[in-house]
Parts: sequence; C-alpha cells; structure tokens
Amino acid sequence: MSEPRLGVAIVTMGNRPRELNALLKSVAEQDVAPVRLVVVGNGTPLPEFPAHPGEVTVIELDENLGCPGGRNVALRRLREFGDVDVAIELDDDGLLVDPGVFRTVRDLFAGDPRLGIAGFRIADETGGTQRRHVPRLRAGDPMRGGPVTSFLGGGHAFSMRMLAETGEWPAEFFFTHEETDLAWRALDAGWTIRYEPELLLQHPKTSPARHAVYYRLTARNRVWLARRRLPLPLIPVYLGVWTLLTLARTRSPAGLRAWAAGFLEGLRTPCGERRPMRWRTVWLMTRLGRPPVL
Repeated sequence: MSEPRLGVAIVTMGNRPRELNALLKSVAEQDVAPVRLVVVGNGTPLPEFPAHPGEVTVIELDENLGCPGGRNVALRRLREFGDVDVAIELDDDGLLVDPGVFRTVRDLFAGDPRLGIAGFRIADETGGTQRRHVPRLRAGDPMRGGPVTSFLGGGHAFSMRMLAETGEWPAEFFFTHEETDLAWRALDAGWTIRYEPELLLQHPKTSPARHAVYYRLTARNRVWLARRRLPLPLIPVYLGVWTLLTLARTRSPAGLRAWAAGFLEGLRTPCGERRPMRWRTVWLMTRLGRPPVL
C-alpha cells in the first residue's frame, strides 16, 4: 500500500484556547505533515489561530452537536477534500509530545490495509495512564499494544475507507459510548482495531463524571447501544451486567437517580437503526478478551 495521506480533525467548545493553540503547535511540529487540518467550533465562534504551516479549515457551528456530532462535521469536510486517506481526531486539550506520532500512524495504516482504527495511548503530564484509558479488561500494562475491541475518543486515527463502509459517529449519542458503537460496527465489517502505545497523546487526568449529564447519558446510551448492535439474547445479559456494576460502583444517590432516568429513557425512546452484530463478531470479541457483555 502506498503511504496514506493524513488529515487532522479537532473539535472544540472554545473554552480551552491556550490548550488548543499548544495542540496546533504540536501538530505543526510533527515530522509527517497532514495534508488537511480542520477545526470545528462546536456551538462557538473561533479566534484566529497562530501561524501554522498549512491551511487550517475553520468551521463554526451555531449549536453544540456533542462530541460525535461535531466530529462528523469535521470528517465530512475531510471527505469533501478528497485527498485524505486517514483521519486523526484529537481532543482539544491534548498534546503531541513526540514529533513522530503521525509518522507511526502513516506506517501502521500503510502496513495493514484492513486496519480500520488505531487507538492512541492517553497519559497525563506525569506519564500515568488511567485504567479507563486502556481499552481492554486487563488494563494493568498500558504499554502492551495489539488488537482490541474498542478505542479512545480522545486520540485515534480512522481509515476513511472504513468510515465509508461502516458509517460515521452516532451523533444522537451526544456524549459517551459513541466509540463503542463505532468500534462494534467496524469489527462486524471485518476491520481491525489496534491499540498502539507509541501513539501518545498527553492529556490532563480527568473524570467523565465531571460532566453534569454523565450518569443519564451513560445509562441511556448503553441501552441504545444494546438495542442497536447486540443479538437479542445478549441484550438482557449486557444490560444486567452493567446495572450490577453501576450499583456496585456508584456512591452518589443523585447519580443513581440520574442513571435510572437515563436507563428508562433508553428503553422508551428511538435508538436509531438496529443492525446487530453477527455471532462470528461476538466470538472474535470473546477471543480478543472482551465479549460484548462487558
């Protein structure tokens, strides 16, 4: 395969201008330059950016479409250009501390025509990686890469051919579990997902519960995910496992009430097109160490 051409997509709500400028500077310092760079203001106007080697395409949305909705806008623009083979999406408060990240991305996709998604390693300023940022059940060693069943939304690279086949982000999810929906579709279509620790994105240590809608959307989107992507016998198993885990882990009564409301919302509201994965995909995920009930 010839060397793929890279495009970069960044979505921001406009509340991290210093971090965004630092990220753009780190993109400019990569030893393999992207052919396109798109920055989406998700319901916010954007300032002029510092000088950057290469044109920055700026898109300002009138409303916040959520993480997946904003990313879809960026990916569509990259697709319209017609000269991007691999799209790299980065959180606006991330930082590329290694100038060879894009070269590694290019080489990974050049070496495997069925690589659909390459997931980055997320680490804070001290080099620590949170357990939830390692996309496998055995998360003790964040430096162990290889095939996985999911990826991190904060830093990843997509094959544009894969996206054309599987479809884009589920915008209706707005926040949480959109990665899982896309990952399951990719695996079911025969694409590989790889977690590659050499692809480092430095990112502040955070908790997803910092967002006010976390508990409600987490519950709603898990139900939607099960209804959309799982074979019927696995739906109650998946939801039962996650209900027990939530009850065991959540210490906030208000959080549990919001979670219960979201769970009911997921049962009562339309979830989008149902396209359950094949049983061979269930078996593949099981062999990779994460069956689609966990």
